[in-house]
Amino acid sequence: MGATLVIMAAGLGTRFKGGIKQLEPFGPNGEIIMDYSIYDAVRAGFDKVVFIIRKDIRKAFDEMIGDRISAHIKVDYVYQELDCLPDGFTVPEGRVKPWGHGHAVCCCKGIVNEPFAVINADDFYGREAFDKLCKFLNSAGKENGKLNMSMAGFILKNTLSDNGAVNRGVCKIDKKNMLVDVEETYNIRREADGKVYSGKEETKELSENSYVSMNMWGCPAGFIDKLEERFVEFLKENGESLTAEFLLPEGIDYMIKHDMADCELLESHDKWFGVTYAEDKPSVKDAISQLIAEGVYPRKLWN
Repeated sequence: MGATLVIMAAGLGTRFKGGIKQLEPFGPNGEIIMDYSIYDAVRAGFDKVVFIIRKDIRKAFDEMIGDRISAHIKVDYVYQELDCLPDGFTVPEGRVKPWGHGHAVCCCKGIVNEPFAVINADDFYGREAFDKLCKFLNSAGKENGKLNMSMAGFILKNTLSDNGAVNRGVCKIDKKNMLVDVEETYNIRREADGKVYSGKEETKELSENSYVSMNMWGCPAGFIDKLEERFVEFLKENGESLTAEFLLPEGIDYMIKHDMADCELLESHDKWFGVTYAEDKPSVKDAISQLIAEGVYPRKLWN
């Protein structure tokens, strides 16, 4: 069996022209980070990719990645638009800000009916997490009335930037490796003493071996329906807001704490790459070059 990979890329829309850090070529043949994620997913056994984008960037998106990817894996599109809302809700006047990545996944309703993994478009995750997620999705279902979910858990020290502080979801798990809580933690950096700290006014030392979420989730069939139910509650409280966002981890956290879902943490030892700062670009390119030299990726990704 295969599985579907959902890539949240609608947020790229407003930054699509002129030196966008997320679309910077990092590979020797112009590959962007998404190319490597999809390549790893195909190797792991995923057989379909769904891009969540905005309608106004479809043509540019196809030219950038969609056309070349479609030769190697089935491709579909979902459009995240402000007015893609449940029945009875409308966009408040003056709202231009997207509703968040929880809303992005809700927009997949009716198109993604099978188990799927969901990732950010601009994060490099590495092969191990895709392998584990695909295996999980091919066996996941519903037990004890709960949705059985998974999350790729990265090691904090493998997700830091040398060029500044980052924000991460620090995870708490139980003895069975099930997710108990994800605490959004800000201003995480390694100090001169070699230790990792978070916060500004009130600093806190963190274990560099803590698990963190990089927004890479494994979701069984039926998950989107439950997520939309939570989105409806969000809209009842925030439907007139011009800025409030429905975030995917918050929706999942609610399901876990209300016994609607459980979530297994799947440990990944790969190093995460991303372009949090412009200064990160050379190090990401160097890292990918090193992976190519080690034989992890071919020099020409798509033959």
